[in-house]
Amino acid sequence: MVIAFVLMGLILVGSQWLYRKMGWVPTPKPAQTAMNSAVPAKDTGKETAPAAPTATRAAAASTQEPAEATAIAAVAESEWTLDTNLYRIVFSNRGASVKSWTLKKFKGDDGKPLEIVNTRGAEKAGYPFTYDFRGQQPSTNLNNALWVAHPGGGGLSIEYRFSDGRTTATKTFAFQSDAYLVQFSDEVKLGAAGIPHLIQWRGGFGDMAVYNAADHQQGIRYDTEKKKLIEQAAKAAKDGPARSDGSFSFAGIQDQYFAAAFLPPQSEPVQTTLFDDIVASPADNAEKPYPGVAVGGSARNQMALYLGPKAVSTLGKINPRLEDLIDWGWFGIIARPLFLILQWMTNLYVHNYGWSIILLTVAINIALLPLRIANLKSMKKMQALQPEMAKINEKYKGIGMSDPKAALKQQETMDLYKKHGVNPMGGCIPMLIQLPFLYAFYKVLAVTIEMRGANWLWIGDLSQPEHFAIRFLPIIMVVSSFLMQKMTPMAGGDPSQQKVMQFMPLMWGFFFWSASSGLVLYWLTSNLVQITQQWFFNKTASPVTVIASPKKVTSSSSKDIRKRT
Repeated sequence: MVIAFVLMGLILVGSQWLYRKMGWVPTPKPAQTAMNSAVPAKDTGKETAPAAPTATRAAAASTQEPAEATAIAAVAESEWTLDTNLYRIVFSNRGASVKSWTLKKFKGDDGKPLEIVNTRGAEKAGYPFTYDFRGQQPSTNLNNALWVAHPGGGGLSIEYRFSDGRTTATKTFAFQSDAYLVQFSDEVKLGAAGIPHLIQWRGGFGDMAVYNAADHQQGIRYDTEKKKLIEQAAKAAKDGPARSDGSFSFAGIQDQYFAAAFLPPQSEPVQTTLFDDIVASPADNAEKPYPGVAVGGSARNQMALYLGPKAVSTLGKINPRLEDLIDWGWFGIIARPLFLILQWMTNLYVHNYGWSIILLTVAINIALLPLRIANLKSMKKMQALQPEMAKINEKYKGIGMSDPKAALKQQETMDLYKKHGVNPMGGCIPMLIQLPFLYAFYKVLAVTIEMRGANWLWIGDLSQPEHFAIRFLPIIMVVSSFLMQKMTPMAGGDPSQQKVMQFMPLMWGFFFWSASSGLVLYWLTSNLVQITQQWFFNKTASPVTVIASPKKVTSSSSKDIRKRT
């Protein structure tokens, strides 16, 4: 029993450490509203080239090869804000980069739309969609140049162009009003020859306010030859940029709940680079290693980009391989059905994930009731055997584990159990069966975007610990554990073991103190259901009587025999 408890605690506390250690398209809608228009958020100067009146004209201009390269550059830095129903993106003409990218449907800890660019780290490492050149370099630093913006497409696209007379470059972003999918293309030429390059996202990605944000972020790529998702933390590039080239279904960067995955054409090889960016974040002044990535490798890159939540209902529609971004863990065969049941109950009936967790926990415990009844009967028999066990313990009092007589004590104990049909491991079986469910709930709360921000009564987010100095849910769980322990018959007669078991509720409190509130709610509900079952069993179960075995008589007078008889 003690081993079972310790194993469950190790799973809760150690799995995240182990993962870090191992390192392991809808049609665009034509709707055009004021919300979807490209609005200049900041303009510190005039650009040298006027904006194209239509998206068609902008696209045509980007593909024409002038007889002589004409300089195209802005005279001052400026920004453009582009809005869709799902995004709000702030572009900068310096480097044709992204300074801010917020997800409107998801909130940060400040209650505002979630910012997924590490705005503070990007100041040091570089902003998203800047360039990385492995070999030949352009004639100017394109990441610091002032490009010319050409918004179009009814406010859903923007093109940037630059030329210094020798190097010409273009970047085009095309959005959909209601989809987490972006079409991106770019090209860099030095004269008439193309320059291969990669597109960067540096300084981390995602929700920077979560606990240990850097530990939740990895560079990602799906190797189509190995048919495997490869995840790399920033430390994989601690000795320098880590380059990996090959046939990838997608490549990019992710955190716990969100991903930015570039999807290149299937027939083209892809180059990727992982960076170790030591930067701070808006939520943490300390500089930590955040991953940065670069994807591409051609002089002209044309890729789709999925940038949004790692939602079960969304990823597979974009690319079936994207579903691998949701890591269901060792017991995925249990975790995924659990989530689907929770989602079904929440959407159709209770409309709250907290109450869905409670109802599903009750259902699981009812399903395990026959096994628990058998276990309770076995423990009741063991309780009745306590006088016999006490005699054995007294007989071998002071015998250490290394003493040869300890084996005799163990043999006598097992003979006693066998004679009365008692399974000494019966108390561990229900606990061991709950281990997969415990881990499955842990993974559901850790990887499903639907659980992020799900509330219940005073709990603001079931996927996170309570945001109070005193966490009430773990305390209530510890109290329920003590009560259940007091009501349950002790399964063994070893006094030292009984003393250890008295401290198990406190150990559970330690394990669950920093666990997600949803996981604590699951275990607390399970305790309450078992307390109810134990109370009912104690009231209705018949007392168990154990008849002591007569002692063997070796030599004695007939008078003594008659007295014993």
